[in-house]
Amino acid sequence: MILQVQQVTKRFGGLQALTEVNFDLAEGQILGLIGPNGAGKTTLFNVVNGVYTPEVGRVIFRGKDITGWPPYRVAQSGLARTHQVVRPLNELTVRENVMVGACFGREGHSLASSTHVADDALTRVGLTDRAHQITGSLNVAQKKRLELARALSARPYLLLLDEVLAGLNPAEIALMIETIRRIRDGGVTILMIEHVMQAVMNVSDRVLVLDYGILIAEGSPQDVANNPRVIEAYLGDPQLAQRLLAE
Repeated sequence: MILQVQQVTKRFGGLQALTEVNFDLAEGQILGLIGPNGAGKTTLFNVVNGVYTPEVGRVIFRGKDITGWPPYRVAQSGLARTHQVVRPLNELTVRENVMVGACFGREGHSLASSTHVADDALTRVGLTDRAHQITGSLNVAQKKRLELARALSARPYLLLLDEVLAGLNPAEIALMIETIRRIRDGGVTILMIEHVMQAVMNVSDRVLVLDYGILIAEGSPQDVANNPRVIEAYLGDPQLAQRLLAE
């Protein structure tokens, strides 16, 4: 297993954000993480990549206990992420933004050597023709791809994607899904938070469902879509669940 989350519990004052969350992620899989707003999905990401330290539990990455490691050390170990709210360095070019990921990622490139890593990442996400463009002039879909390229330039073994499809139109979603599949096929394991249900159900090998910080279901997309607790807490309509799987 590339990632093991064991009994993770996180509190913010009197708010219990995560309660004894357990799951494993096998190398080479795409694991979807779904749930209502406020379910604890981004909090779980923040625990995994070191932004938060859990009150209870452990995070095991590639056989090492990384619980409580600072984010820069987690990134250097080969775990990268995107963020739900994209905040690129708008005054820099697209290539320069991606070079940042190469410099602070697993391979610790210098500015000189980071250029070829950045160009490779831009090719993988389809932004090569924007390399010299000032980042502030990109549209939403391009900024999402830039965020993905910056994470890829860190050369991760595991990539956490936080709502990378949010704000995209159907055509842009389809292109991004194909990009995600190619990244996985290129050897990167993926854990993704997503609210675009049709997309996450069709791209994921397995799906986790959080509700009020509790893991209420996990399994294949079919198993999750048919789970009564998931339908009640999140999907709301059994027929909707089946349509998501059929599309």
